[in-house]
Amino acid sequence: MPTIRPLAPADTDAYHAARLQMLREAHSAFLTDAEEFATRPLSAVADRLKPNPNNITFGAWDGPELVGLVTLVREDSPRSCHRAHIYGMGVLERAQGQGVGGALLRTAVAYARELPGVLSLHLDVMETQEGARRLYESLGFQVWGTEPNAMCVGGQLLQAHAMWLDLSTPSGKQA
Repeated sequence: MPTIRPLAPADTDAYHAARLQMLREAHSAFLTDAEEFATRPLSAVADRLKPNPNNITFGAWDGPELVGLVTLVREDSPRSCHRAHIYGMGVLERAQGQGVGGALLRTAVAYARELPGVLSLHLDVMETQEGARRLYESLGFQVWGTEPNAMCVGGQLLQAHAMWLDLSTPSGKQA
């Protein structure tokens, strides 16, 4: 099983390489495309990895290689700071099917549960990502809506399923 830890600016090169590869391998899973991401300055990527308890990226390391990512962002408005979001969840193809995604997601959920006042965790999953949706459901996430025409890839319109996890109960299941 890989080692999971929060990423820091020192991990910028590994993060950039892994994220770029994920965007290329699963181009219909993410709103950002590989070409757009490749043009971002590394300094901007490093800024996103600065320590911040309300915006944290966890990485899964297989030895020296970063093979999985998940970012958790807590909303900052007083009326919505009870919510946090999962973004950029991904695992390199070569590391899929080995429990990396589940370990990353369990880490992010556990972290969200420790943030004072956070009551729910939200994410979107594209209709093309059935394996990811099953993983989210296995950890208690529930679909609450579907957005039609959420993304257009190569002329094909795709739906996104909005999911949430109730953190106010130990099981994460809606009461």
